[in-house]
Amino acid sequence: MNGWTDICVNLTDRRFANKQADIVEQAIEANVNRMIIAGTDQASSEAALALCQQHPEHLFSTAGFHPHDAKNATASALSAIQALLQEPGVVAVGETGLDFNRDFSPRPQQISVFERQLEMAAEFKKPLLLHERDAHTEQREILSSYRDHLQGAVLHCFTGDRKALYNYLDLDLYIGITGWICDERRGESLRELIKDIPADRLLLETDAPYLTPRDYKPKPKGGTNSPALLPHIGQTVARLRNEDWQQLQYQTSDNACRLFQLPGN
Repeated sequence: MNGWTDICVNLTDRRFANKQADIVEQAIEANVNRMIIAGTDQASSEAALALCQQHPEHLFSTAGFHPHDAKNATASALSAIQALLQEPGVVAVGETGLDFNRDFSPRPQQISVFERQLEMAAEFKKPLLLHERDAHTEQREILSSYRDHLQGAVLHCFTGDRKALYNYLDLDLYIGITGWICDERRGESLRELIKDIPADRLLLETDAPYLTPRDYKPKPKGGTNSPALLPHIGQTVARLRNEDWQQLQYQTSDNACRLFQLPGN
């Protein structure tokens, strides 16, 4: 599989405003050939698709409501997401899930909007880009009730403990690893768990512009992460797993292409 695949880039973030073309070019130069642009509400999902249409060989998008934005998921907004999921280039439902850490949206509303998106994923046979923070028990229970109807899912930006990891693997989920793994302080427990992720369930992501790898030198301007840093994350993961980084590149890209039904490039 040629090049790296970044399964979550927030390219519609205001920090990338008017810089998207440069960010994509820099990523391709770094051999990051496939990037999935995350939608987190109606507007960002529409903007993500528009960006993908400018770079159809390298960019793909998701459409959905992040739990932080569940309070804004009106009936018309969810209908718009449903329409987006039928567009070429939109490869997943999400970013969706539950976040009981910040509670930016009421928990009952988070759950309702999450379940509606699970129904969409089943209807349109799309995988899910999942978010979860401090809501593992509830999210696992909901996913378990829908799992037989889903095409697949990735728990993106995984930073949980061993129990959470194995619970998600028991649901046949993929596990997304970010630059968190590059922080020997905050990422210590994740660094210990990285070998426990089966090779065929491992995915890589930057979650740019967030989660800049702490050990990357020189520090990016403004501390902003970008998909061009994905090879650094991948090489760190390979070292911690005692694997060849080129084989890891092939395996994780193959995994992404399989889950999201991407062209192999």
